[in-house]
Amino acid sequence: MHFGSLVCAVGSYLDALAHGGHWLVRMEDLDPPREEPGAAIRILKSLEAHGLHWHGPIEWQSKRYPLYEDTLSKLRERKLLYACDCSRSQIRKNGGHDNKFCRLKLKTDEPYALRMQCAGGEEGFLDLWRGEQRQLIREDTILKRRDDLYAYQLAVVADDIEQGISHIVRGSDLLNTTGAQQRLFKILGATPPQFGHLPLVMGPDNQQKLSKQNHASPIQNYCASGNLCKALQFLGFTLPSGVTEEAPEPILKWATAHWRRYQVDMRDRQLH
Repeated sequence: MHFGSLVCAVGSYLDALAHGGHWLVRMEDLDPPREEPGAAIRILKSLEAHGLHWHGPIEWQSKRYPLYEDTLSKLRERKLLYACDCSRSQIRKNGGHDNKFCRLKLKTDEPYALRMQCAGGEEGFLDLWRGEQRQLIREDTILKRRDDLYAYQLAVVADDIEQGISHIVRGSDLLNTTGAQQRLFKILGATPPQFGHLPLVMGPDNQQKLSKQNHASPIQNYCASGNLCKALQFLGFTLPSGVTEEAPEPILKWATAHWRRYQVDMRDRQLH
């Protein structure tokens, strides 16, 4: 877990507890070819070392395939799914996915993704920090990939509905996915949760977010208190001197009592 992940975890944790909610952990392990062995366990150990204790059992998406298949079956019965064998290069060349071409195709012998008919119009929502948002749904959403793996958009919405999620607090890199997710909630007959998108920690070039793809250094668990204080400062807290000397749990208890959404510093920026 790198520092950007910690900032998002701390922000979501504090927002949940400050509003009397439960903070849930879900391991989104849907892409085995890209998973680093042991990474999930190391993430969980880092959360615990930083005093970020979750409520209820951990949910592993790799164990929830029956839920995703059942969701696809419901959409298939309503004739909302179709096969799309367009390659990424074709989509790039065409400037986007041409849903009319794929929707009219009766069958394909090529590997295909499953798309849901949903393109067109806008989705609006009120972000907890970024206010009123309007997003145009330009493409039919992929719910199952060409490599036969369940897509992120399907899994998170199905999980949120099944778990009864009321609020989603995450990084602003996922802001542009929200409209499509909200539409899927509605198609499945569920009330969308409230969304809130926190600022991103940027990498050394200040152009891309800090991420494992950009070789972000993992946080060190033995520096948990210091890491938490830096995360709180990034989110807009001014820390009294006594807090910085505490263990993780007292730091988080103090921060929960002083959490105010309007005080969050919404700038995407480097850590200094």
